[in-house]
Amino acid sequence: MTTVLAARAMCPPGPPAPGWLAIEDGIVVELGPGAARPGPGVIDLGDALLAPGFLDLQVNGIGDVDFATTDADGWGRADRALLDAATTGYCPTFVSAPLDAYEPALARARAARERSDAILGVHLEGPFLGNAPGAHPRHLLRPVDLDWLEHTVDAHAGLIALVTLSPEVDPGGGAIRLLADRDVVAALGHSTASYDDARAAADAGATVVTHLFNGMGGFHHREPGLAGAALVDDRLTPTLIADLVHVHPAALRLAIAAKRSVGLVTDAVAVDDRGFAVVDGAARQPDGTLAGSTLTLDRAVANVAALGVPIERAIEMATVIPAEVLGVRDRGRLAPGARADVVALDPVSLAVRTVWLAGERV
Repeated sequence: MTTVLAARAMCPPGPPAPGWLAIEDGIVVELGPGAARPGPGVIDLGDALLAPGFLDLQVNGIGDVDFATTDADGWGRADRALLDAATTGYCPTFVSAPLDAYEPALARARAARERSDAILGVHLEGPFLGNAPGAHPRHLLRPVDLDWLEHTVDAHAGLIALVTLSPEVDPGGGAIRLLADRDVVAALGHSTASYDDARAAADAGATVVTHLFNGMGGFHHREPGLAGAALVDDRLTPTLIADLVHVHPAALRLAIAAKRSVGLVTDAVAVDDRGFAVVDGAARQPDGTLAGSTLTLDRAVANVAALGVPIERAIEMATVIPAEVLGVRDRGRLAPGARADVVALDPVSLAVRTVWLAGERV
């Protein structure tokens, strides 16, 4: 049976305009402008804003669920909580740990992925990080171990989607080239790399800069560093934590205006029983160091739109851009042939009203 969703505004992407989309067997089969004809299977969503499901490239946990350690029940609860926030696809993120801790965590992630097609692939953030560790314990950071990285990526082919590392611990860019050769996204972060070193990393195949402005050397007009490269090098897509704590609104506006390819991430962490203090929606260690956020992507989109960014641009940063980063063609947009991962938002507050995952209302 065909289901048709119709609303007064739709960003498939593009500026919001009245439209409808038809779904069959979990796939979008047709889109059209204006109002849908009344009939069987037509759901009129009134003044709702329809958009693709949001995609989060960096989420460490949510509520009491830490993806690196949780069990099957925790993965299921996290899936449901993320869906409530319009996130229909995500990269569970494992932060720096001893090398022998990754194998059991990756095995659990693989099992979880067999149960949930919302998991797009694992993001390893560390332990090959440099001189801007942030909340990553310094004693766990280390230079790149190419043998370990090659073995781990090959043993979990198709599961590891993205690896954040620092140019200063990957001399010559060998790890970046290894990842690029295996179609794993290489991201730069937690680094005080120079502008030239960041550009050299892009030459080697890096394509992302993890949480721009956070965990990196500051921008200076004579030493633009990694942040400067992220803003001007078209090969690099910077991501932003738009909780209005990690990055000042003025810096958010600057980055969003600098280039099209800027994505939103939450960098959300589990806070229950983790010893973090939550201040203004951000998790902090006892010494005040930012340790991640409690952000969800629906709030990130609303925060960006509240800065005066057009709503279609804010939605693009949580849908089209992350899909392009991962090379995923069937998500991040409403188009014939795409998965019917659809969200209905309040047109004013952008609060989530309804979510469809592969055409099923959840």
